[in-house]
Amino acid sequence: MIAISSRPRQIDQNWVTISFASTLYLCPILDLLLADVPKHWHPELRLGLQEALVNATKHGNNLDPTKTVLVRFSIVKDHYWWVISDQGPGFKPPCRPNQNKQLIADDPDKYTDCEDEKECGRGIYIIYQVFDYIEWNSKGTELMLCKKVRNNSRLPLVR
Repeated sequence: MIAISSRPRQIDQNWVTISFASTLYLCPILDLLLADVPKHWHPELRLGLQEALVNATKHGNNLDPTKTVLVRFSIVKDHYWWVISDQGPGFKPPCRPNQNKQLIADDPDKYTDCEDEKECGRGIYIIYQVFDYIEWNSKGTELMLCKKVRNNSRLPLVR
């Protein structure tokens, strides 16, 4: 089940809230989160948001259907914001909030403490490539993401 609070407006900071039981069936959630984003940014942002939601669902909530993932999103001018929270035990974020994302781009494996090195690190690497601002809370259960989509210095990576 998906619960939605309201649709976003591009005035001030109206936050919309979506919550859903831990599942990897994310297509309808991603569609909702990208509904107001310019179409040419959809593939890239879909990839980044999917990785963040999979991390919250799989690694945070351990795919426990009794736990939920909460996503708040807002549009402020040309900045699109998402805050993703899980009910898991948390983890040590890979680096200080909004630290130079090139550090992770250069060596994504350096920023993970996972049991299965083959599976971990890739999602965080993708998140750091897609978003302009990345910040975890101190417990590692909430991730804030931002993408500036207009007047940007580059075109989307994925088209």
